[in-house]
Amino acid sequence: MKTNSTYRNRTTALWLALGWLGIGAVAAQVPTTGAPTGSAPTQPSVGQQPTGAAASGQQPGAQQPAATGSITPGGQAAVPSQPGVSPTGAPQPGLQNGPVNLQPGTVSTMNSGLAPAPTGLVSTTQPVNGQAFTLQEAIDFAVRQNINVRNTQLDAVSAEARIREIKASALPQISASGSFTDNLIIQRAFLPAVFFDPKASPDAPAVPVQFGVTYSGNAAASVNQLIYSASLNVGLRAAATYRELAQRTTQATKVTVAEQVAKAYYGVLVARERSKLLDLNIGRLDTLLRDTRALNKQGFVEKLDVQRLEVQANNLRADRQNVENLIQLSYALLKFQMGLKINEEITLTEQLQERNLDELQALIAPDPTFQYSSRIEYSTLQTQLKLAELDIESSQKGYYPTLSAFINYGYNNGRNKIGDMFATPWLNFSTAGLSLQIPIFDGFLKKYQIAQKRITLQKAQNSGELLKNSIDLQIRQSSITLNNGFQTLQTQQRNRDLAAEIVRVTRIKYKEGVGSNIEVLNAETSLREAQTNYFASLYDFLIAKVDQDKALGRLYVGQ
Repeated sequence: MKTNSTYRNRTTALWLALGWLGIGAVAAQVPTTGAPTGSAPTQPSVGQQPTGAAASGQQPGAQQPAATGSITPGGQAAVPSQPGVSPTGAPQPGLQNGPVNLQPGTVSTMNSGLAPAPTGLVSTTQPVNGQAFTLQEAIDFAVRQNINVRNTQLDAVSAEARIREIKASALPQISASGSFTDNLIIQRAFLPAVFFDPKASPDAPAVPVQFGVTYSGNAAASVNQLIYSASLNVGLRAAATYRELAQRTTQATKVTVAEQVAKAYYGVLVARERSKLLDLNIGRLDTLLRDTRALNKQGFVEKLDVQRLEVQANNLRADRQNVENLIQLSYALLKFQMGLKINEEITLTEQLQERNLDELQALIAPDPTFQYSSRIEYSTLQTQLKLAELDIESSQKGYYPTLSAFINYGYNNGRNKIGDMFATPWLNFSTAGLSLQIPIFDGFLKKYQIAQKRITLQKAQNSGELLKNSIDLQIRQSSITLNNGFQTLQTQQRNRDLAAEIVRVTRIKYKEGVGSNIEVLNAETSLREAQTNYFASLYDFLIAKVDQDKALGRLYVGQ
């Protein structure tokens, strides 16, 4: 039948899509100078439509700009270089003002909408194989175990070490040195002859004189303390900002992981619901097939009617096997996003529940309290702008003098016989003082460095305006997509109910002898198509809700 062919084409398209997702890797989008090497690649995107239909809520063409281009404090500034920023596009939920999601003890939550149930899911009592996860537990597990999250946490640890490195420059620097020299051929100095004989002629040749001894030794220790450095002071003030940037980078990765896990989790649940529907349809068709065979034996229907039903039953069983394979692949994708091994067994303890459309419609209203600081990209950009300003200030402080204190203490000795080096006492020496370095002229080096950094800062500020426009576009797109998804879901739910009623009526007519087998088959086919379209639209709506929460910066809150 035409519908079955369309159904199989959709299943095949999904297989190809998920197969591509399983091997494709998306490169990180926000390159930042000084990003640590060895960062794990972005995980494959999830949330592709399991029914073959295009997933709603995907942002078309709204490429997220790089947060600051390439802002790297450095040079004399002693401002730490920025850590690698993980891929953007991951919103940062949390407080509307000030630092976002940096408060210790914040309880992590995944808000996927579908109020009044926070996730649109209901607990299930199916047998548990392996670890059991609700949607929230799957996300919490992923933000602990996902490789990308662990790598950004390592970047944060590295950032702390970099901060301590800068602070170490303000502490006393102590060093010790020692040397032992064998002067194989002692260099001669040439002195005027009158130095030895006042009566010598002025034209008399100079007398070569040997200064020094064959063996010499030296042992000393020194302490240097930086007293004043304007550039270092700026670097020390930048430490807190640098730490905040590292924390935001980690949080951005967690938000991305939460989005991927949520979409993969929904993908598994929708595939399971479709499997249940196929089982129900197979059972109903088998019942109809048995009744038709009985009627055929009694001579009330033709053999052709039985054969048509057998073809339908065979097609349904083939589709059921395809969906079962799809479920296994969806589980594998979910485990990959969670950071689990592919062969580990897991059980999802939640399932989709029928929702009242009026309840779902309440979720579509825009959020009037939204602020740009809710988005992790915007918060990260503001932090990077602060670092860029400190970088410029640090270069300006390079015109200031640097003052340091030093003290040295040591011993030395010199003899013509090596044995005397250890038999005679070594003589001590010591020096102490201040060192003042005043930059006078550097060939306009710092002037042009500051000019470049000002241009970089201006580009970052321009990127901030572009980022705000991009966020506005994402919010508008997600809102429109969610509205479209709701309308489609509303239509498909109505179509499903109508198709079920048509099947009921045609079966009654067929049993009463006033309908045909073709009518029953067509009604069954229409019902299966309506059910498939309903779950496709339900999945679209769920994904669109995740995308809207992401655009509004409220998808994931937690440390």
